[in-house]
Amino acid sequence: MARKAKPKFDKNIIVDAFAEMARDRGIDRETLQTIIKETLSMLVRKKYGERAEFDIVVNMDKGDIEIYRILTVVENVEDAVLEIAREEANQGVEQYDAGDEFLEEITLDNIAENFGRRLVNTAGQTLNQRIRDVERDNINAYFADKISEIIVGEVHHVRRSDVFVMHNNVEMRLPREEQIPRERYRKNEPIRAIIKEVRKQTTSGSGPDIIVSRADNAFLAKLFEIEIPEIYDRLIEIKAIAREPGERAKVAVQSFDDRIDPVGACVGMKGIRIHAIVRELSNENIDVINFSDDPATFIARALSPAKVKNIQVSAETRSCTVLVADDQVSLAIGKNGQNVRLASRLTGYSISLVKEGIEDIELIEFRDELGKDLYMRIIESEIDTAREFLNAEPTRLLSIPGMTRELLVEMRRIILEEFEERENPDVRDYILSLENAQNGASLPETPLETAQNDSAGNGSVNGSASAMQNPPQEIANTQIENNG
Repeated sequence: MARKAKPKFDKNIIVDAFAEMARDRGIDRETLQTIIKETLSMLVRKKYGERAEFDIVVNMDKGDIEIYRILTVVENVEDAVLEIAREEANQGVEQYDAGDEFLEEITLDNIAENFGRRLVNTAGQTLNQRIRDVERDNINAYFADKISEIIVGEVHHVRRSDVFVMHNNVEMRLPREEQIPRERYRKNEPIRAIIKEVRKQTTSGSGPDIIVSRADNAFLAKLFEIEIPEIYDRLIEIKAIAREPGERAKVAVQSFDDRIDPVGACVGMKGIRIHAIVRELSNENIDVINFSDDPATFIARALSPAKVKNIQVSAETRSCTVLVADDQVSLAIGKNGQNVRLASRLTGYSISLVKEGIEDIELIEFRDELGKDLYMRIIESEIDTAREFLNAEPTRLLSIPGMTRELLVEMRRIILEEFEERENPDVRDYILSLENAQNGASLPETPLETAQNDSAGNGSVNGSASAMQNPPQEIANTQIENNG
């Protein structure tokens, strides 16, 4: 089989070009070699058709790129795609007989002559597109493994809603909803953020959309990990975070070592550790709270700096009623309801704040609505006032002969209207999900939870906890009761 002379290209130039392309684009040589081979295969098929037989050799280390079209020698050509006339094949030095295999080499010298400049240009564009696709996939895979990690970048440019950040020559996007409100970003200034999400772009050739955040709770958690060695070493764990970026945050922590005070370790000597985080977050106030497995104790601490007198918890509805003194109400609520709102998010409980000394009504005022017989049975159950009725376990009330789910829901609505309050939908749904007592049989009574304050808490808690609470006037996903 005869082969034409090798092209007179300087192979070192080709090798260097391949090496530079692989290095600049972050593509390994084998992948780049495969892309080039597939691009040249596309070129041959476009020129000679899908049935064409060929062999392509790409050796990036040696700088060889060779294309061999495989033809069968025949006396008379019937299929120009697969055959070559013996007379044409024998124009070279080596002679062929009918049935022999003939290799027609297409070198870089004659590639444009064989395929035409249009096809060559198309192949060049395809090659560049494939390289960009691989580059994009590599970036996507790399940063997908970096989600929830902090990056340090530089503000590249600022738009109305988005800030674009450059990190290791990769552009990332900080959307408005992931920014700390009132922060101002200037071009070329350094910036820290957490990688929140990596989205694949549908537009051909465009890189992945890497979303970074400074407002996400995970960013605050990572800052704690950086500034507080005990958290990094897993001696202290962050149990929960509630945050309004740039304004205030509450962080619940727990120590796995009895010798370590988790709150003191996070704050640091003279507040040096927590102040470093506060400065990074544009002076966002941070409350560090000692976590507790007891919901009432945890809720009391979460409402710090307010001190509470009593907490009644309903685990079924994830709600609670908190009794506070008159002079503690404003502290418990916080500016624009911020303190109680963050406490609710941190604990996962809907919090109803009740002023001490709130008004109550004797249950006899609702005897007509209840009916005389049912009213007497309720009184015999030692439920004498409207507040006691509202705070009683629904299962206890449903165990009283004559009480049904529908009647209980309706009576709660009537009583709450009398107090100018409104029902918590979760409480109503919970009641309707219970079964009515049959034939006067008693339903099991939910145990009452008792919350006592301990020395490590951030609030004062005592008394018993009842399963169902009535949410009064709602303030920022929590409720406030007022005695007028």
